[in-house]
Amino acid sequence: MSSALVQCIPNFSEGRRPQVVDAIVQAITAVPGVMLLDRHSDADHNRSVVTYAGPPQAVSEAAFAAIRKASELIDLDQHRGEHPRIGATDVVPFVPLSGCTLDECVALARALGERVAGELGIPVYFYEAAATRPERKNLENLRRGQYEGLKAEIETDASRAPDIGPRRLGTAGATVIGARAPLIAYNVYLTTDDVSVAKKIAAAVRQSSGGLPCVKALGMEVEGRAQVSMNLTDFTRTSVARAVETVRKEAARHGVAIHHTELVGLIPQAALLDAALSYLQLEGFHPEQVLESRLLAAHGQGNAARQVFLDDLAAGTPTPGGGSAAAYAAAMAAGLVGMVARLTIGKKKYAAVEARMRAMAAQADELGAVLAAGVERDAASFQAVLAASRLPHDTAGDKVARMEALERATLEAARIPLEAARQAAIVGELAAEAAEHGNVNALSDAISAAALALAGLTAAAANVRINAAALQQPQAAQPWLEELPALETRASASLARAQTALTTRNAAP
Repeated sequence: MSSALVQCIPNFSEGRRPQVVDAIVQAITAVPGVMLLDRHSDADHNRSVVTYAGPPQAVSEAAFAAIRKASELIDLDQHRGEHPRIGATDVVPFVPLSGCTLDECVALARALGERVAGELGIPVYFYEAAATRPERKNLENLRRGQYEGLKAEIETDASRAPDIGPRRLGTAGATVIGARAPLIAYNVYLTTDDVSVAKKIAAAVRQSSGGLPCVKALGMEVEGRAQVSMNLTDFTRTSVARAVETVRKEAARHGVAIHHTELVGLIPQAALLDAALSYLQLEGFHPEQVLESRLLAAHGQGNAARQVFLDDLAAGTPTPGGGSAAAYAAAMAAGLVGMVARLTIGKKKYAAVEARMRAMAAQADELGAVLAAGVERDAASFQAVLAASRLPHDTAGDKVARMEALERATLEAARIPLEAARQAAIVGELAAEAAEHGNVNALSDAISAAALALAGLTAAAANVRINAAALQQPQAAQPWLEELPALETRASASLARAQTALTTRNAAP
């Protein structure tokens, strides 16, 4: 688990006093292991967004320190700004980057919420993947009426009661904590100061009022201009390019244009590449054509790293072993799926499936990154088993502590390949779809992807079963063992679909 990396993007209701934002950022960066990635303040919104990353516990500790500092320095009774808010620390999302899952980020969010409510006395609401009720998944529902409205209703309206913490608001308000996939915050400024135009455009583009999938949007005035403020919650379904072009068309209907746009915080590289490809209409593009990617490979961070892994695999050491190889095989399968999708994008013959192929490429990239991180995680989990087995067992107390540590480590060593198996099943299904609808000239690559996904899943499943059998309390892993046959059936069916595509598509005139 030492290789796990989580991103946190807390939003604070302060954008006009740099010294306050500095103090909050210092509270974050004082935690060992945390990497500050970005900070963005907006005076009109009176809001700051800080982006940082690190190991899960360090990220959580930094979030708590920031919430505590913000509660000391921000008084919402005095706060005014364009952006909706209910707290000094308004929202704290955790995003899995590598070596961890969304479910683990949910657990991180829940644990942080317990601590914030218990130690700071701040009401906490959980949202997105951490939501405890369906209606609280969407942040806008929790922000209804903003701080002032919540303050008037939290004590008497049961529907406004926090998930945890006191049913009253202090000057720090309430904090919303959750876990989600990467989000792109993107603002479009218009050539008008008429806020009603921005609000009409926002209504046209946001999903909740019939607009674009996975887009949230508000219209407001910022810096003397009408602004359409958007959150793109899944850029594989609605790209930045599609969002901005839709805003452009809607603006033209109202006789205005786009003055400029603004990115708040960070954006995944895949999203920028997607926007560039959409605009440039490139055919046959591959991410390795990016100069910086090629330079990294030339400096030994590509092929050399792969060779090191293969050498380590062949060495006479317990790790890396079969579990790491399983994740590596499935990661290769994901890479091939991305390849087939990109060889399909931009081809006139496959125009009908281009949007799906773009989404498939992005999904394959994400799965590949998670699986690649799983190579090291599997090795680390088995090292933890070995370390636990070497604990002293001289006394009765030692024996109990050793047995408990060994049980925890073995359970983790079973859980990690299970994650790889689940991901491999998804990759296999993407490979089958790529074989059925992707560029026919890359059909063998899609079949190879399906075969590798099945191989990775088979190897991962073997590691789950072996580690589960070593448990003193095997019932803890019983649900996992019951899940494996269905995953294996899915992967086998995917390979069969891909092989059928070879016959039917090659036979087509």
